[in-house]
Amino acid sequence: MQVKQETPELSPRERDRTNSAKTRRSRLFSLLDLSNTDQSPATLRTQLKRSSILRMALAGSETTDQDGHGETFLLRAVKIAAVVALYWFVSITMVFLNNYLLDNRDLDAPLFVTFYQCVVTVGLCWLMQLLSRLCPGLIDFPAVRLDLKTAREVLPLSVVFIGMITFNNLCLKYVGVAFYTIGRSLSTVFNVLLSYVILKQTTSFRALLCCGIILGGFWLGVDQEGVAGSLSWSGVFFGVLASACVSLNAIYTKKVMPAVDGNIWKLSYYNNINACILFLPLILMFGELGRVANFSRLTDLGFWGMMTLGGVFGFAIGYVTGLQIKFTSPLTHNVSGTAKACAQTVIAVVYNSSSKSLLWWTSNMMVLGGSSAYTWVKSLEMKKTSYKDPQDSAKEKLLSEEKENTGV
Repeated sequence: MQVKQETPELSPRERDRTNSAKTRRSRLFSLLDLSNTDQSPATLRTQLKRSSILRMALAGSETTDQDGHGETFLLRAVKIAAVVALYWFVSITMVFLNNYLLDNRDLDAPLFVTFYQCVVTVGLCWLMQLLSRLCPGLIDFPAVRLDLKTAREVLPLSVVFIGMITFNNLCLKYVGVAFYTIGRSLSTVFNVLLSYVILKQTTSFRALLCCGIILGGFWLGVDQEGVAGSLSWSGVFFGVLASACVSLNAIYTKKVMPAVDGNIWKLSYYNNINACILFLPLILMFGELGRVANFSRLTDLGFWGMMTLGGVFGFAIGYVTGLQIKFTSPLTHNVSGTAKACAQTVIAVVYNSSSKSLLWWTSNMMVLGGSSAYTWVKSLEMKKTSYKDPQDSAKEKLLSEEKENTGV
């Protein structure tokens, strides 16, 4: 005798959920044309994969962003492309604009130009702070006020910062945009060297090999500039000093960050405040005040507009750099920066109607390729370190604390 099992009655909510699932399944089957039961399981799986890819790309398979909101694949791709394009535009425009300002034959005052850009940055920090108070939901900027104790703690970094932006602009002034990538290419090499000298951190053989490629590209580029008769040893010298200051700036930034609560905008504010004060005696010492006073376009609003625009782009590069890292990753940011440097060099050569040899282009490719390879190698090493067992991680933490206690 068979006992008939009663089917439990579903609640209205469960019935709606079941009907909705059946509707979606029927739509998917009609889309894939699965009414043909003769199809093999492998064929069905292939069709399902194609359907999911199609829906993700066109219908918008939703991902969750950092704010917890659903975001389609296509929308996120468009956002990333827009951010990268914005970074390229700001960075390349800033380099060409600075080259225009520094190459002014009527005003040979690179320190004054750099000083004015620092003043603009401080003014923009105050403006952004005011706007964040007026529109808190639209603009997010930390409250910045001058604290003498914090300014003194940031002062060692500010000295390095002044050297970095000054030597950077002097390198650009003497070598131009086309050779600028090679002239400033030794930052990675100095990172390795100073990390060993100051922090006692060793570097892997593969990373050292990448540095060797960069050095080879640098020397080949210098040689080819000499062959072409356009080499400026002053520009090369300032480029090497700028590269060293970039590396020192990265090391001192990590040490000073706690003084500004880890906020990069506060650090930028105090750095530029200190720089404005420290630049004044340097401008007097190198006689630039007299050159500025005798400048024929001192009352020209067009000149001051270009100077102010240079300061705005100098402020904006910090924002778009952080934005690109936020929407991509530090590795992607470095790759994007390398590709941008390549495009910048090509634009400069085409704009100046220059003719460069094959070895000159080879030196650029060596520098850019070595830099990209170094970034890739370091990212692989960081991934391996993150997968170590907790005991090794604890040992590394103790070692890092000992290094911090010794001080930089």
